[in-house]
Amino acid sequence: MTKTFEELGLSAELRKALSENGFEAPFPIQEAAIPLVLEGRDVIGQAHTGTGKTAAFGLPILAKVSNDGPVQALVLVPTRELAVQVTSEISRLAKYTGIKTVAIYGGQSINLQHEKLSRGAQIIVATPGRLIDHIKQGSIVLDDVRFVVMDEADRMMDMGFIDDIKFILSRLRAAGLDR
Repeated sequence: MTKTFEELGLSAELRKALSENGFEAPFPIQEAAIPLVLEGRDVIGQAHTGTGKTAAFGLPILAKVSNDGPVQALVLVPTRELAVQVTSEISRLAKYTGIKTVAIYGGQSINLQHEKLSRGAQIIVATPGRLIDHIKQGSIVLDDVRFVVMDEADRMMDMGFIDDIKFILSRLRAAGLDR
């Protein structure tokens, strides 16, 4: 029997945003992943397009990050289009939480991104190359990151991002994420 979002342990604020966005019951990927992420476990998930993968990782992250802190979650994506799409969806789900999500990708002014980051963000959705630019400039600090998602990881590998991802993960390890 399918569980409800309430039975999965999601807050009233998240459930209200889900309802407003047409989510009535969890998709299988959400039902499987959300409890594991809420427990702090690592998850590898695979599901077809349109089956709620973004909510499967976004909802438990939104349930666990604080809305007034520094960057606490990082979502790596292979393309700027996916960065925009994932940021938009997480922002819709975060509507009543006060949690801010910022998209970071090449092809957009880095100064505009600096401005958005200066207003605070708890979740960063980024393409690897532009994220590395921000890390090297010091405009994104990963010290408080507790969640890392590699969305479409297979595609990122196919596109040759392995060295960029290794660099980013090394910075997270240096910041203590592997504790």
